[in-house]
Amino acid sequence: MPRDPGDDGPQLRWSLRPAIAIDLGSARTRAWMPGRGMFVDVPTRVPDLADSPAPVRRGRIVDTDGCVRMLRALLHRCAPPWRPRPVLVLCRPVLDEAADRARAHLVLKEALAPRVALFIDSVKAAAIGAGADLADSRPLLVVDLGAELTEVAVLAEGAVVAARRAEMGVRDLGDAVTTATIARTTGTLVGEMLREASGPEVVDALGRGALLVGAGALLPEFVQDLAAALDTPVRAAPAPRTAALRGAAVAVMAARRHPMVAATG
Repeated sequence: MPRDPGDDGPQLRWSLRPAIAIDLGSARTRAWMPGRGMFVDVPTRVPDLADSPAPVRRGRIVDTDGCVRMLRALLHRCAPPWRPRPVLVLCRPVLDEAADRARAHLVLKEALAPRVALFIDSVKAAAIGAGADLADSRPLLVVDLGAELTEVAVLAEGAVVAARRAEMGVRDLGDAVTTATIARTTGTLVGEMLREASGPEVVDALGRGALLVGAGALLPEFVQDLAAALDTPVRAAPAPRTAALRGAAVAVMAARRHPMVAATG
């Protein structure tokens, strides 16, 4: 993790302008704050209920009360309720639905009562965290292979112009699902994007190669299978499992400095 991406320096006290970046994943939950870096990296589980079902499945919050309990237990020591309400940036799966965002907003409100809560697509956050220049006019293909979800997106000038997702991840690997299976599924998703209005950007992005993030980027066989399925070079991001959190950290620091955010109560 970068020490403090975009930090305002040692004279800016956390207690005066709190900020937290959160990556609430199906397998692990991670959080970052200025001055401390990544201070949470734990399995996504409800506290004191080791045998309970995971509160996040396939990228969706399925147990709002459990998520509230988890975030309170993890974050209140660093963001206690008597301090100023924090600015939050939460990573979200690409193409999430309105109901998914509503549940996420409810969880953040109940757990931390943020001053401002913003979302960033995990694929965009991961690209930022991997050091991609999103101001570059050339489209970028990002593949995020997580624990229970595969996300594919093309970014152009900082915006997601095409995206697909499949409910398949590294936790599914076994006899019936191999890295080649997931690579072929990813190729199918890219093929669907090619047939959209954004097809030309997808073609340009494929010519540039793909950026691979998430736990799948640590599997050399998947990198090879994906390159074969897409017929393009694939570059695994450094520290790929925490790339999205690093990007969310950059985003929350920028949000904290924004005049509209500073003006909120």
